[in-house]
Amino acid sequence: MAKPTKSVPTFTSEAEERAFWESHDSVDYVDWSKAERVRLPNLKPSSTSISLRLPTALLERIKVAANKRDVPYQSLIKTWLAEKIDAASR
Repeated sequence: MAKPTKSVPTFTSEAEERAFWESHDSVDYVDWSKAERVRLPNLKPSSTSISLRLPTALLERIKVAANKRDVPYQSLIKTWLAEKIDAASR
């Protein structure tokens, strides 16, 4: 890969930088052959709020199970769903 020929300008705001990168290709400014993978362990994955209708009795059973584990019931539901999806994909 050829070395980039242009230097990245200095930006005065995030909006200015965003506008620049929306109209320019990074290949002209960054030598991607020297790029390294980075881990960002403290980032929280984004979530989407959904509405889920459950029978009252089922929700109460979930809340009891969550209380026994000392976790919020919504977190327990997310854990159970993730475990089920992981098991199904194996």
